[in-house]
Amino acid sequence: MESRRYGTRISWGGVLTPAVKALLIANGVVFVLQSLAPVGVDVAINHWLGLVPRGVTHGLRLWQPFTYLFLHGTFWHLFWNMLALWMFGCDLERVWGQRRFLSYYFLTGVGAACINILVKTIADPGGLSSSLIPTIGASGAIYGILIAAAVLFPDRRIYMILPPVELPMRVYVFIMGAISFFGTIGASGDNVSHVSHLGGMLVGYLYLRRGSFFFGVRNRVTDWKRERLRKRFEVYMKDHKGEPPSRPDRWVN
Repeated sequence: MESRRYGTRISWGGVLTPAVKALLIANGVVFVLQSLAPVGVDVAINHWLGLVPRGVTHGLRLWQPFTYLFLHGTFWHLFWNMLALWMFGCDLERVWGQRRFLSYYFLTGVGAACINILVKTIADPGGLSSSLIPTIGASGAIYGILIAAAVLFPDRRIYMILPPVELPMRVYVFIMGAISFFGTIGASGDNVSHVSHLGGMLVGYLYLRRGSFFFGVRNRVTDWKRERLRKRFEVYMKDHKGEPPSRPDRWVN
């Protein structure tokens, strides 16, 4: 997309990456449709397409862990999520590529939904309160993007307006995670669930660290095998101590 004004040529190609642009458009279009929906229909949309734990576990509405990512309650809810998507998502897509970025986005979003369902089902097994409240918004995926940015760009500086401070990316993400964690304490459930925020961060972190985790497990297994062979060798040498050496082999180089 390009714009010409007063003889100046401005290119917007480097501002938005393809996957981020598509997500921004999709979320914006869905929000407009939500806003135009008649009174009562919007509530039905939230319960049908939003994430309702009881609806997934008992109503088999298996599309909800995906569709809830495109619904937002207010303009500012949408604005802050899309702002974070643009600020941090574009650099991730440039590093990973479009396909891997989209896979990660929906992995963390759907993963956050699964954790939300698990937590609220355990907290409300009878389906009388929190497991009936719809969760909407892309926040689970957005927090997954935040943790990815903290892992990939830990020392990048973030300039905050309120309060006017400058923070490293990892510190900023830690603060956001802490706010979400303490926001879950005493909460019975809301449309923008802090459980989904933490779930997105957890799923994203486990995904990004899966290589180092399995590498460590593999090393421990290898060390255990090596130690077992060493002990067997020591036992063998002890049992055969003092025996004459076997006759020399007849191999020829």
